[in-house]
Amino acid sequence: MGIRENIIQLRELFGVTQEQLASIAGVSRGAVSQWEGGFSEPRMGSIQKIADYFRISKSNIIEDNGMSFIDPVTKKPKGSPYMPSGAIPVVASSATVPLLTLGRVHAGSLADEEEVAHRVEVPASVCAGHPRAFALEVEGDCMNRVIPEGSHVLVDPDRQPANGSIAVVETEDYRAVMRRWYKGSTKLMLSADSFEDYEDMIFGMDDGPVRVIGTVVWFQAANEME
Repeated sequence: MGIRENIIQLRELFGVTQEQLASIAGVSRGAVSQWEGGFSEPRMGSIQKIADYFRISKSNIIEDNGMSFIDPVTKKPKGSPYMPSGAIPVVASSATVPLLTLGRVHAGSLADEEEVAHRVEVPASVCAGHPRAFALEVEGDCMNRVIPEGSHVLVDPDRQPANGSIAVVETEDYRAVMRRWYKGSTKLMLSADSFEDYEDMIFGMDDGPVRVIGTVVWFQAANEME
C-alpha cells in the first residue's frame, strides 16, 4: 500500500471528503483526486500539513501500509502520542526520569529541532500517571505568573484541558501557544497568566480548528534545575 492507497484509507478512516482534505493540505480538490488516482503524489509540505492536522506521522502517509499503524478506534498512531516537533517521550525509571528536552514552547510558536543543552529529572511518580507525556522548554513570559521562562513543562497529550487548565494548543495557522484554557458554548478563550500585558486569544465556532496538543501537568523552574 503506497501513498495513493494511504490517502484513500485516511479519508475513509477520518470521514473527510476530497474537498476537505484539499483544504487541509492547501491544494485543490483536483490535486487530491490526482493523488488518489495515482497520477501524481503530494509534495512534502502538503504531507506535513495532513500529518499535523490528523496527529499522525508523515510515514503513515508515505510508507507502504503506513495507515495500518493507525488505530481504527482511537484514530491515533498505535502506541505513540502526537508530539510537536522536537519533543521526545518520557521514559520512567525507578526513581527519577532523566530527560533531554529538544522542544521549546513559546507564547507564539514551537521551534523546530532546537536542542536544549541541559537535562531535567522528572519524578517517576509523576510519569506513572502520565505515561505518554513529553517535555518542552518555555520561552517567553505569557505565563510567568505561574510558570517562569526557562522552565520545563511536562505535557500530557491524553488529558483534555478543563477550564482554567494550562494547555498547549495549535491554531489553524500552525502556531502553537501555551495559555490558560476557557471554553464556553460558542467561544474558546486562550488567556495569558502574566505580569505583562497580553490580549486574550478568542476563537469562535467559525474561526477554524484549535487542536489540543496536551495539558501541562508538571513543571520545573529553571532555577531548580541542576
